[in-house]
Formats: sequence, structure tokens, C-alpha cells
Amino acid sequence: MSNSLRDQLLGLGFKTAPKPEKKPEPLRSAKPAGKPEQKQHHAPRSPQQQAHKPRQHSKPAVAKTQEEMDLARAYALRSETEKQERIAAEKRKQEDARQKRELKQKVHELLKDKAQNIESAEHVRHFEYNGKIRRVYVTPEQLASLNKGELGLVQLDGRYLIVTAEIAGQVSLLLPSIVALLIDPNAPASDDPYSDPLYQVPDDLVW
Repeated sequence: MSNSLRDQLLGLGFKTAPKPEKKPEPLRSAKPAGKPEQKQHHAPRSPQQQAHKPRQHSKPAVAKTQEEMDLARAYALRSETEKQERIAAEKRKQEDARQKRELKQKVHELLKDKAQNIESAEHVRHFEYNGKIRRVYVTPEQLASLNKGELGLVQLDGRYLIVTAEIAGQVSLLLPSIVALLIDPNAPASDDPYSDPLYQVPDDLVW
């Protein structure tokens, strides 16, 4: 039907057929596009698993810290004790060295011009001193006096000085370690085998 015929019919009172009504579409639930939501189910823990579950305790940590502190204190106390012992030992060593120097100075003053060594002496007097056999040249008279305990020998600055028994006794009170020979006149002659003039060690013998 052309538009002119349609217009003529409308003009005569005809009406256009009504359009069919559209049915409303059912509402859809708003769900996010993608995979459907899945609920996670956790299996209940067995009694064995619960028993192995580590437990946190604060007291053991405190005890360990206290133990470490006690150990640190013990080490510090020991270190301080050892330090004080070293300091005390060093002080004693220095004091002993000082006293020895003072005593040696007194011995020097005591022996000044007291030695009776004679350079021309030809007789050898052997004696034991500090675990070794030593010797000193003496005259026959000095040899007899040494054997009787009337003379003595003092080691000073690498030399063996012949002095009277009185001087040797005074030195013994100051530094007994440097008195090399001083025979007790009351002691048996067997105590000093080298006191016998017949018992002489050859000069070329190596000890």
C-alpha cells in the first residue's frame, strides 16, 4: 500500500492496527562474569596434628637470656681476675728486680777493694757452682785457706773473687746465690772432694 492510499484510508476513519505489546523480560541476578564462586572447606585437624603444633612459651626464652647473662658475667669476672693476677705478677717481678739491684749495689760496695785475687797465681782450685765445675787460680797459701774455710769465693760480674770468710758470710746474707764457695770448717773433708790438693782436675779436661 502506498502512502497516498494509506492517507486516504486514514482520512475515511480507518485506524492503524495496534502494535503487539512486548512482554517484560525476567530479571537476572547480578553475578560477576567468570568462574562461579567456590567455597573452601578446611578439613578438621586430627588430635595428632594438634599435638605436634608448636607452642610458644615466654618463660624458656627468659631463662635462656638469664643464662647467657650469667655466662657473660662469669667470663668478664674471669678475665678481670686473670688481668689482676698478671698485673700483680708483673709488680712482684719488678719489685724483685729492684730489690736485687739494690742488694747487688750493696755487695759491690761491700767487696770494694776486698778481693785477694793474684794474677800470678798458678794453682787451680776446682769447685762446683750452679751445677758445673768451675775453677779459680790461687796461691798455695790461698788454696789451704780455701780448704780450711778461712777464705771464700764470690761470683760477681762474671769473676770469682777471693775474699775472707767474714766478707763471704756478709755477702751470703745479702745475695746467697752469688757465694760460689765457702767451706764450713767443721764439715768433714769428704763433703768437698776438690779440697784435697792431691785431687786436682787436669786443666785440659773438658767438663
